[in-house]
Amino acid sequence: MKYIEVGQSGPLSGSVKVSGSKNSSLALLAAACMADGPVRLKGIPNILDFRYIEEIVTGIGISMVREPNRDVVIDPSRMTSSDLNREKTSSYRASYYFVGALLGKMGKVTIGYPGGDNFVSRPIDQHIKALEALGAKFTFCEGYYTVEAKRLQGAVIYFDTITMGATINALLAASCAEGVTELRNAAKDPEVVDTANLLNQMGARIYGAGTDTVRIEGVKHLSAVEYTVIPDRLIAGAFLMSAGLTRGTVTVEDVIPEHLGSAIAKMKEIGLEIEVRDSSITAYGDVRLHAARVRTGMYPAFATDLQQPITALLLMAQGRSIVTEKVYPERFSHVPQLRKMGARIDVRRGSAFITGGAPLVGTLVHASDVRAGTSLIMAGLVAEGKTLIAGTEHIERGYEDVISLFNQLGAGLRYTEDLFQTESPVAAVSSIAVAGI
Repeated sequence: MKYIEVGQSGPLSGSVKVSGSKNSSLALLAAACMADGPVRLKGIPNILDFRYIEEIVTGIGISMVREPNRDVVIDPSRMTSSDLNREKTSSYRASYYFVGALLGKMGKVTIGYPGGDNFVSRPIDQHIKALEALGAKFTFCEGYYTVEAKRLQGAVIYFDTITMGATINALLAASCAEGVTELRNAAKDPEVVDTANLLNQMGARIYGAGTDTVRIEGVKHLSAVEYTVIPDRLIAGAFLMSAGLTRGTVTVEDVIPEHLGSAIAKMKEIGLEIEVRDSSITAYGDVRLHAARVRTGMYPAFATDLQQPITALLLMAQGRSIVTEKVYPERFSHVPQLRKMGARIDVRRGSAFITGGAPLVGTLVHASDVRAGTSLIMAGLVAEGKTLIAGTEHIERGYEDVISLFNQLGAGLRYTEDLFQTESPVAAVSSIAVAGI
């Protein structure tokens, strides 16, 4: 089994360039499959989910090539099928974007149920509602489902809850539907705007992306273009919080500061000094950290994907902090792992109650999703001894090279295949027993 080994570090210091947004990339890659010719995407991170997508689209005749300059070129002109590999599409959550992207072109899509990080069964009911409003018919089978539509017709769609995934899926499907579609109570996330911008450059007619009402005038064809994905605001936020955790100074470059407005405000409230420039942000963490209350919400509120990193940060803040998860109330799988390291956290009714200042000790822990893994790496940076993180495949779903990114700031991370390479056999067995793995 592969582990990430994290050693206790001093203050992180330096700058790191932020990769393209994972969440945007998954939507853009699907959107590119709607074009009549090759689409060139710049900044797509070479993460595990990208490799799943590459295998999926290759299986239906779409060419997807990462060139030496790291651009990704998608050519769907020779697509032969929309019967997607059920196992591969069940390997990550955002596979459902291929339904919205391919349905209008192919008339039928067969796909596995979405997988990836499971925060206690994230439903796709709003995706179903939106696509059915456009004329799609769903058939659910064991292990997969089929979506069919002889034609897609514009409609007015009211989302029952704000959802980025369903908003993007509706954008994809409505772009080539007949007539006009209006999305009400739409998500405002930068990733929604990014997807709409790509589609518009391809020839779509989408108005109002980034507001709660989006209007889409359907077109018959989408053209080949070149497009650059937005930077990953979530990775940027985690590195800035790591500065506070380790009392260091970290600059994240190639970012859009406006995308991190709520996170910056909360970090300042906790005590970090933040300097914002046009395309970079610096966090000065050699300060006294204050306990705080954090409540997640849909953009522009504090992002649920930064809930776990800020939980790690608040472990260093004296006093009692409360982190309330309003998007995915069960998203606290990182808490038992942090408690194994000595963190004093209780979870009740969708909130984590954190008593800061408790010393952390390295042990064997398990990452259950990308952001949980981030919080464990962060905690490992200030824990006494070594922290071994299993479940590295979840971390690799969000980071292209998490080891080098942290290490260029002065951390001491490395991959190891064997517990016995890093500690005595007795200590290794003891760690496994303590961790319950």
